Amino acid sequence: LHGDVRTLEGLPEVDLVAAGFPCTDLSQAGRKQGIGGQHSGLVDQVFRLLDSGHRPRHVLLENVSYMLRLDRGAAMNFLVSEFESRGYTWAYRVVDARSFGVPQRRQRVMMLASLADDPRSVLFADEATTPGFDDTIGVPDPEAVYGFYWTEGLRGLGWAKNSVPTIKGGSGLGIPSPPAVWIPATGEVGTPQLEDAERMQGFPVDWTYPAVDAGFRVGERWKMVGNAVCVNMSEWVGSRLLSPGQTTCASSPLESGSRWPMAAWGRQGERYAVDASMYPIDSRPNLSKFLTMPLRPLSAKATAGFLSRARRGNLRFADGFLAALDSHLQSLN
Repeated sequence: LHGDVRTLEGLPEVDLVAAGFPCTDLSQAGRKQGIGGQHSGLVDQVFRLLDSGHRPRHVLLENVSYMLRLDRGAAMNFLVSEFESRGYTWAYRVVDARSFGVPQRRQRVMMLASLADDPRSVLFADEATTPGFDDTIGVPDPEAVYGFYWTEGLRGLGWAKNSVPTIKGGSGLGIPSPPAVWIPATGEVGTPQLEDAERMQGFPVDWTYPAVDAGFRVGERWKMVGNAVCVNMSEWVGSRLLSPGQTTCASSPLESGSRWPMAAWGRQGERYAVDASMYPIDSRPNLSKFLTMPLRPLSAKATAGFLSRARRGNLRFADGFLAALDSHLQSLN
């Protein structure tokens, strides 16, 4: 353990360096300062350490998928150029945590750079036979449970069937911001408790409880959960690093100046788009099975605020959803 990556002098002789550099400047909900921002720019330290002496066989990076679009993909341009200048072959793939058995729509870029190996044999060796999830709106499924973000309404992507949207770290003040859940069969509207959120990231229940013993508030536990990499997603990459497979996805040349696709690979002078979905593994997690503790009813203030924004905005939701929220609000008054 080292307290500050900026003062780390060098790397030990390891095979793999993994870094989940801050998404604060790259996420859709963040500052959007880009890869050169004060927080996300810490990825520079990865390349400084690669140049400090020992150069590892693999480098694994993880971050939000929005960085492929922000500033016309400037973040990916930077990462690719840095890896290629050091002789690495690279590949990346946007994957959804739901593909790995957790009911959370969490789309993340997993990028692997390798010196002597082919990173395609890790990231593109698996492809679900029936990729994709049904997040469509319209008539709600009475057997389903829906997740949404009550902090949105005018804009946002916070809607998912049988799963919750991306669990966030909360506000900079340490205030939790859990997603909300709507159960059409009962009309219940509430937020999951922290222990269930831990399980939605692949952690055992109370994995973050030591923070309480250390004197931190519950908001810090939510931050730990929201900022983490999904355990199941990491396990998939680690398993493939140990046992590479055959690349199953087709690729085609990526023209200079093109938008970064959802998956790609390359090396010095060569870049290719890859026809890979966000779902390497077939899985259909059911949110209801992860809600082992009672929901906390969404407060009147939160419900009223969301309803006001939703009715003024252009977002569309499942039939009867806003009416159900209105009934929930009336029950609280």
